[in-house]
Amino acid sequence: MKATTRLLLTTAILSAGHVQATELEVTHWWTSGGEAAAVAELAKAFNETGNTWVDGAIAGGGSIARPIMISRITGGDPMAATQFNHGRQAEELVEAGLMRDLTDVAEAEGWKEVVHPSSLLDACTVDGRIYCAPINIHSWQWLWLSHKAFKDAGVTVPTNWDEYVAAAPALEAAGKVPLALGQQAWQTSGAFNVLMIAIAGKEIYDKVYADHDAEAAAGADITRVFKAAADARKMSKDSKVQDWNLATNMVITGQAGGQIMGDWAQGEFQVANQVAGEDYSCLPGLGVNEIISTSGDAFYFPVIDDAEQSKAQDVLAATMLKAETQVAFNLKKGSLPIRGDINMDTANDCMRKGLEILAAGNTVRDAAQLISPDTNSQIEDLFSEFFNDYSVTVEEAQASFAGIIADAD
Repeated sequence: MKATTRLLLTTAILSAGHVQATELEVTHWWTSGGEAAAVAELAKAFNETGNTWVDGAIAGGGSIARPIMISRITGGDPMAATQFNHGRQAEELVEAGLMRDLTDVAEAEGWKEVVHPSSLLDACTVDGRIYCAPINIHSWQWLWLSHKAFKDAGVTVPTNWDEYVAAAPALEAAGKVPLALGQQAWQTSGAFNVLMIAIAGKEIYDKVYADHDAEAAAGADITRVFKAAADARKMSKDSKVQDWNLATNMVITGQAGGQIMGDWAQGEFQVANQVAGEDYSCLPGLGVNEIISTSGDAFYFPVIDDAEQSKAQDVLAATMLKAETQVAFNLKKGSLPIRGDINMDTANDCMRKGLEILAAGNTVRDAAQLISPDTNSQIEDLFSEFFNDYSVTVEEAQASFAGIIADAD
């Protein structure tokens, strides 16, 4: 697209918000302290266009929120914009013609030139058309460690997973929970996937999730991952919380030694005025294999039979990817920006690590981008059982996992 044409389209998109102030309901599942601070930056940026963000936060996380969002869209009561994760979660809604085509906005704003990695925009693309606005990169591959917990236990803060497992008895003796882990299924399956990338490596991870290779899922490399998951199960046995942010709070307050959780946990540390490198440490790839996944969040815009709201939807989509919005939002969220052309000098030590890994290209696609929601649900059910039922052996769980991968779509 020529620069003059792009400028005209961009001007039209942004000026549309000033013709008539329009309210847009935006649904999402960002309800923790750090998440609320981040979403407030998106709302502020949109409100500054002369329109109004009507917040539709749904508590309980994505597993609770997504069915509600989908039901509203398919039931004829769509919101103006809604969060989904990068991947295939909205695939059927797009195919049913229920989501707006944002290709004109994307071309006017030059998204193809600035979105990095390009796979994030690819995940929004169906039959060559763009249906969502990616807004951040979240990676699961982090181990967050409490300096207070290890000091109280008289143990040096670990630098990798093996040192962490070895420190578990000392943490327990000091009255600490070695591993804080919420009991929701997405958290247990997420922890397993982190262990897979760290211990088995990218090649095996891709064989399992990208190629749906059941032989690899049943192999010796994944056996080692399941044995590590058994260690994690033992370390987290006294972690009684449900929500991920409550588990993060256990690390922040020194009640737990650490937590396997995505970089969104950074938002909670920031709200608690914790300083990376002083109060807590972050180990990408569990300190074993510094690779991060390129998961994250994108916003989709349901088809609405209202011309003014449709114009405002374009404004919101464009605003979310503006450089200044990206900086403000991601600094609060703890995620990495999807733009590769912005200055993040104010990022903390943990975010800088993520940016360096991203710049080096040491990334994998998130499992949600490689398997269907149905397959993902089966895997979540398996790990919910494995982490909560100690009678399930490593061998039994791995056999079930290989069977799920064999039938994956």
